[in-house]
Amino acid sequence: MVPHARSVDDYAEHVATLLAGLFDDAATTVPLDDATGRVTAHPVSSPIDLPIFRNSQMDGYAVDAASVAHPPVTLPVRGLVPAGPHSPAPHVPGTAVKIMTGGAVPDGADAIVPVEDTRPDGENVVIERARRSGEFVRERGSDVHAGTVLLGEGTVLAPRHIAVLAAVGLREVAVRRRPRVAIVTTGDELVPAGTALRPGELFDSNGIALAAAARANGAEVVSLAHSSDRPEEFRARLAEATAAADVVFTSGGISMGDFEVVRETLAPLGAQFGHIAMQPGGPQGSGVVDDTPVLSFPGNPVSTLVSFEVFARPLLRRAAGLPAVTARSRTLREDLHSPDGKRQFLRGRTSGDGVELVSGPGSHLVAAMAWADVLIDVPADATSLTAGTSVTVRPL
Repeated sequence: MVPHARSVDDYAEHVATLLAGLFDDAATTVPLDDATGRVTAHPVSSPIDLPIFRNSQMDGYAVDAASVAHPPVTLPVRGLVPAGPHSPAPHVPGTAVKIMTGGAVPDGADAIVPVEDTRPDGENVVIERARRSGEFVRERGSDVHAGTVLLGEGTVLAPRHIAVLAAVGLREVAVRRRPRVAIVTTGDELVPAGTALRPGELFDSNGIALAAAARANGAEVVSLAHSSDRPEEFRARLAEATAAADVVFTSGGISMGDFEVVRETLAPLGAQFGHIAMQPGGPQGSGVVDDTPVLSFPGNPVSTLVSFEVFARPLLRRAAGLPAVTARSRTLREDLHSPDGKRQFLRGRTSGDGVELVSGPGSHLVAAMAWADVLIDVPADATSLTAGTSVTVRPL
């Protein structure tokens, strides 16, 4: 164990305190076509009855049920009611009105005879099956009455929720404000995808991965930038990030080697850097720059993602109003070993109530992260666990 390493739980509490300003429950109003995945800030009530008028559930004939009680019955047809704007004349008992699905049911008619239960007879229609009062008539307010709460506060808006809001005539909805996240990756060795790699260069996956992770957990990514290892460039990228965001994530440049640009730039500003008793993701940094909290993750791709999962993901979801992703128990399908004093987050794949290892603990094994669906949370004091042991897993 690294001397003076901080526990995962202790550091997580520190990060939660640092990011406490995110939890303001602020609301914003967005149009419905931009609301999927957002979280309602308040209960939403219907402004109207739905249906707003009596209408037909079927293509057929509007009748009074008493007139068709003893089929077959021949009735004169007094007109046609299409779907759409139309004000039909009041119903005359002993007659029928041809009506389309969604058409307004004439006052006085109390049943719809589906067209398949009829046959035409010149200007008349033969009703071949009786219908009870109310059959195939959608009464006003039979779905929902004006003032009824459609969605509670804290609802994560799915397409079915958008559908009902649109159906009652709403064009926008009040939702929780998304936390604004800026991301700065660092390292001379990192280049964007599509670049021809030279010896010693790597594609920058951390920026796009952190941005995807932030968006998937309720955040708005307002800035995504890369900096070389030159302090003046990093300071410029950081200033742009802190000006735009509620929280900034950086990756790389925080270990004990040379060219640790994040550590060298932020430590003099009061940021803290040290080791957490975990693997991967041991080196961590945190501070406040220009009144904006900054979390600094290590640069290895898996370390970056695991750091986000453990320290940032729960807080972003809470700030956005999303439900917490809860850990669960699974049974190990194989033995595993873990270093003493370090809490391991191993990549795993679940099947039924079991979980198996996907790869070793290496922080460079990013493909294995893609193949995993959970992180196996191995306690710091566990050096080996045997197959059949119940372990805690964190869904990815």
